[in-house]
Amino acid sequence: MRVRPPDRDGLGASAVALPAGDWATVLEFLVRRFPAVNQDEWLSRMRAGQVLDEHGSCVTSDTPYRAHSKVFYFRRTDDEPHVPFAESILFQDDWLVVADKPHFLPVTPAGRYVRETLLVRLKRRLGIETLAPIHRIDRDTAGLVLFSVQPGTRDAYQRLFRERTVEKVYEAIAPRRADIPWPVIRSSRLIESPRFMQMQEVEGDTNAETLVSVIAASGSMARYRLQPATGQKHQLRAHMAALGVPIVNDRIYPVLQAPDSTLPDFSAPLQLLAKSIVFRDPVNGKPRRFESERSLACWPARDESASL
Repeated sequence: MRVRPPDRDGLGASAVALPAGDWATVLEFLVRRFPAVNQDEWLSRMRAGQVLDEHGSCVTSDTPYRAHSKVFYFRRTDDEPHVPFAESILFQDDWLVVADKPHFLPVTPAGRYVRETLLVRLKRRLGIETLAPIHRIDRDTAGLVLFSVQPGTRDAYQRLFRERTVEKVYEAIAPRRADIPWPVIRSSRLIESPRFMQMQEVEGDTNAETLVSVIAASGSMARYRLQPATGQKHQLRAHMAALGVPIVNDRIYPVLQAPDSTLPDFSAPLQLLAKSIVFRDPVNGKPRRFESERSLACWPARDESASL
């Protein structure tokens, strides 16, 4: 029976299926399958017990290749950037964990971020290997993220988002525009852009809709309430840029800036916050409302009443 290894310090193992082939050893296959990881690195992981077969036994340099089986391996995180901001837990029961995520922290492992992700931090902190995100927000966005505890009830929570029965409210800081009669509904069709990472609005059936209103204004800036009816990638950032009010410190919209070569500029977080979420719990039927305890850093201490 195939057995996935238990997490190690919050880190789950990655799996790779072994197809039919003429490789003599598992090591030979791994080097060919993952050209970005050299043989010395795979040997180092094997010596550390970080490469396992589907029965939980350690794979070594001379383990024979066996097609139609699986190998599990743990990613190395030695050179992973540290995100110097802490998440908080707002709610936890047998089925649900609600976290308040800081800016710059990815929700799940991707690219160069593995250990420094919200999921791995929570697994390590709570000791819950079955924890899984019910939805996602961007690495640059702060605020609420919901996690499922029990695999058996996970789909019931995810269905809330698929069927759009969750009320989500975001806040953002962006330039003030007195010439727009707020509130407005931005409806458009968003698709992947040829430009790396960006989404673009195109002609066609609407697949993205956001209600945008002004909460307060101060000088040339305003604080906005964003209520998405849909959940397309980068929807809020793309819609705000299309309205001529790009979110403060957005490095993707309206103009894609060069990525940070090392660490991001922690002094300039994207001014976007997943502020609140409301739904009826599908497991026990209770009404749920959660609100982030975070606030957007660049807003003046005293708001002026909006007059837009």
